[in-house]
Amino acid sequence: MRPKCTSDQAGLARPRRGGHVNADDIRVGYVTKMFPRFSETFVLTELLQLERLGYEVEIFSLRPPADGRFHAKLADLRAPVTYLTSSGIRAADLWSEFAATDELDELGPHLDELLRLDYRSALQAVQLARHCRRLGLTHLHAHFASAGTTVARVAARIAGISYGFTAHAKDIYCEVDQDDLRRKLRDAVDVVTVSDFNRDYLTSEFGADADRVRRVYNGLDLDAFEFSDPSERSATIAAIGRLVEKKGFDVLLDALALLLADGHQVDLVLVGSGVLEGALRAQAERLGLADRVTMLGSLPQHRVAEIVATAAVFAAPCVVGEDGNRDGLPTVLLEAMALGTPCVATPVTGIPEIIEHEVTGLLVPERDPRALADALNRLLDDPVLRSGLAKAARDLVETEFDARRQAALVAEGFGR
Repeated sequence: MRPKCTSDQAGLARPRRGGHVNADDIRVGYVTKMFPRFSETFVLTELLQLERLGYEVEIFSLRPPADGRFHAKLADLRAPVTYLTSSGIRAADLWSEFAATDELDELGPHLDELLRLDYRSALQAVQLARHCRRLGLTHLHAHFASAGTTVARVAARIAGISYGFTAHAKDIYCEVDQDDLRRKLRDAVDVVTVSDFNRDYLTSEFGADADRVRRVYNGLDLDAFEFSDPSERSATIAAIGRLVEKKGFDVLLDALALLLADGHQVDLVLVGSGVLEGALRAQAERLGLADRVTMLGSLPQHRVAEIVATAAVFAAPCVVGEDGNRDGLPTVLLEAMALGTPCVATPVTGIPEIIEHEVTGLLVPERDPRALADALNRLLDDPVLRSGLAKAARDLVETEFDARRQAALVAEGFGR
């Protein structure tokens, strides 16, 4: 792959020419646990922007897609997707794959790495290394520090190329073993993470092994999120996300009950699906909110944008789960800010980096329904405040989260 910069993109797209890799020879493979994944719009956005910048990317997925729902933007992606073997693996398959490595160097130096993996990851690492050689890839980039990076790391070592990864939140706070994460941070030529909070955490926990960690915010395709002033919108609260503990939607239902008890006429539209759907429906029923709460399940990105763009307020009452799971920096929060919907959120992980209290939104303590209700009430009752916060939020998103610029920043790590 040869990056193809058009004249108006050259300042953004040109890869680094420093280091041991010639920019004209950069060829990149993206590794994900599952592609496409409905909830990971940031991966699709990044890939589309890389293609707009002139990169031709190969995608490798450790698993086939599971939910059968796809965003319309997926049709714009040109990159081929290769699904590595993930099921029905027999011992004979392992031996056949290992025997077919004549285009690779000897596997011997890497046997200790392969033996530390489970059999599926070991097979996928060898398969991926062979694809790297066949396609002439020079660098692998994985999303999340977990399974995708595990396979990318070993494959890159076998193929004799570099690798990097993007660390998000669940992967580094509660999913990946600390020794494993340290090994990945130390070996990778480039590590991206999505907030200053994450970068500071990795630096404090892993010291010099985290020296290569860079903060690059997830990007947003601003053309797909047109701003409109929220001052005349009806009294509707929108909340989007998987129905899991870290989203804090149980707190939002309690806050809605308080608003209604205070005499406010307000509705909640909740978009998403997940393991807590039954519990949340039962809670809404128990609180007498059934006719005020609409739960729509998961929706494609353009439908989510339509709902958020017509709401007076967007709520992101995120919490740190009992297992330590938490959001890094919710993409849908950025989308709401771009659309002109004023936000109420909690100061979890990287959220205060985009929601500055009283400037680009309102912050309330996590797990505090009274504070959340009061903040929502302020916005619902004050169209001037809504409009002012929304305009400041849009300015911030345009300055810091433009997808093309953020993708170019990620690409700087490909040639290191």
